Amino acid sequence: MSDPIEVVDNRPRNSEVVPVKESSVNAAWKNFECSTERKKSLQARYVYGFIFLLTNLLAWLIRDYGHKIFPKLYYLKACGVDGLECSRTNGVLRVSLGCCIFFFLMFLTTLKTRKLYEARNAWHSRWWTIKFVLMFISLTIPFFCPSFFIQYYGEVARIGAGIFLLLQLVSVIQFITWWNNYWMPDSKLKQTSILGLFMSTIFYIASTCGLVLMYLLYARRLSCTLNLFFITWTVILFIVMMLISLHSKVNRGLLSSGIMASYIIFLCWSAIRSEPSNSKCSPASEMAGKGDWTTVLGFLFAICAIVMATFSTGIDSQSFQFQRNEVEWEDDIPYKYEFFHAVFSLGAMYFAMLFISWQLDHSTKKWSIDVGWASTWVKIVNEWFAATIYLWKLISPVVRQPKVMNHEETVQHVDSV
Repeated sequence: MSDPIEVVDNRPRNSEVVPVKESSVNAAWKNFECSTERKKSLQARYVYGFIFLLTNLLAWLIRDYGHKIFPKLYYLKACGVDGLECSRTNGVLRVSLGCCIFFFLMFLTTLKTRKLYEARNAWHSRWWTIKFVLMFISLTIPFFCPSFFIQYYGEVARIGAGIFLLLQLVSVIQFITWWNNYWMPDSKLKQTSILGLFMSTIFYIASTCGLVLMYLLYARRLSCTLNLFFITWTVILFIVMMLISLHSKVNRGLLSSGIMASYIIFLCWSAIRSEPSNSKCSPASEMAGKGDWTTVLGFLFAICAIVMATFSTGIDSQSFQFQRNEVEWEDDIPYKYEFFHAVFSLGAMYFAMLFISWQLDHSTKKWSIDVGWASTWVKIVNEWFAATIYLWKLISPVVRQPKVMNHEETVQHVDSV
């Protein structure tokens, strides 16, 4: 009699199937949560940008019309007689200080946030009612501070604004490098890019036209020696950048130098436009004090430019990372929150300097922004500094290459011995 056949049940039991289903469901739910939190985080930066814009408008209102508001607020002893200590220059500094306090608190409370599921991520992306109350308190406190403290803050704000300009400059140069790498082909592959060459031509033509126009508008007479010096030195920088970028050892192409040339020419133009209205070499002197619609539009455009510069620098934390090859996970935050808020805190100092033209002891005219000799020289120095950093970025690989080769030869010689 044959042995009975034993039937083996190889079907997975429920205890074996459920964990697999649960893990897949949990993974899908986690991906959904990460996607939702990421969207909220990306949307939050626009809300912060809108808050920053409103703060700029508030600073302008208090600067130009605060003298009509604060005399009625008798309980604000810090505002002095007729409320002069809370309007004009000091008023701008007080609003700037409040904005700086708010974003500095956000910097402290979001420091080292790295994952979307952290509580500090929720604080950054949500809880807007509490943050608007915090913003209101931050803007109110400076109006109870004594004037000497506000003056001390003004000195600190000058330094903070300089740091902001430096960060913005690094961000711009990194963007130019990325733009060049994106549109221009790899020289080792011996490819050609018609679009890249076309854009290079456009930038160089625009730069040349800009220089010619500046000579015609701002250096019409030989007596305009300062403007002639500014424009001529910009021409020299323009030529030097072009020649170095085309040098056989550098070989960076024309696109990056063309974009950078346009940028420094824009800075030179902006610096000359910032000269005071009593400057005889500026056609803006003819429009001084009229306050027509072009002045208003220019003022509003300048405010939008401040907000955009702060916003674009704040979200560009990758340009300031020391480790370029960091692995990004799905639950990582899309940008560094602490860097974002730190830049906005410095941006608050920067817009204060523009509204008061970098001068703590003088009041600016209505509908004017970043006008005066101090503003002119800040922009000119910024232009020269930008060109210097860019030129060093071009030649630094060539300068460092012999040192690297000598080091490798020394190592090989030691190994052979």
